[in-house]
Amino acid sequence: MACLWSFFACVAFGLVYNMRGKTLLLASLGGSLGWFVYLLLNFTNNDIFQFFVATIATAVYSEVMARVMKKPAIEFQIVALLPMVPGGGIFYTMEYCVIGNNEMFLKTGLHTLGIAGALAMGILLVSSLFRIGSHPQGIKTEACSCTERKKDIWH
Repeated sequence: MACLWSFFACVAFGLVYNMRGKTLLLASLGGSLGWFVYLLLNFTNNDIFQFFVATIATAVYSEVMARVMKKPAIEFQIVALLPMVPGGGIFYTMEYCVIGNNEMFLKTGLHTLGIAGALAMGILLVSSLFRIGSHPQGIKTEACSCTERKKDIWH
């Protein structure tokens, strides 16, 4: 049930960014996949590790979908990361800062930074491995203008 809600949250987020059709559904499925992996690793009792592995799953999914749909991987990755963004941790960190609870501020802030770092490291690891594995040798690519690229990213 939680994966279904994460799917709908990703659909709503994608609609805000004007994503449509198959791209929106596939990107939202990536969000459900990430949350499924996160819940699957619940037995480890280490949520930073859970976020790291779930981010790796969504990053691999995004890279594969980017090649299948011939679109940038970031289009799928941004939507798929939405359920894992530590918004609550940021909120509580700021709340503890405002009320002056320094101990909880540091504890919650470091935990939130750990989650954000796990998300970033997961994306970096997968993206780097895909770039190394798919580096075109001797193929020249055509340069395109920024307006053409913006059109291709979201449609």
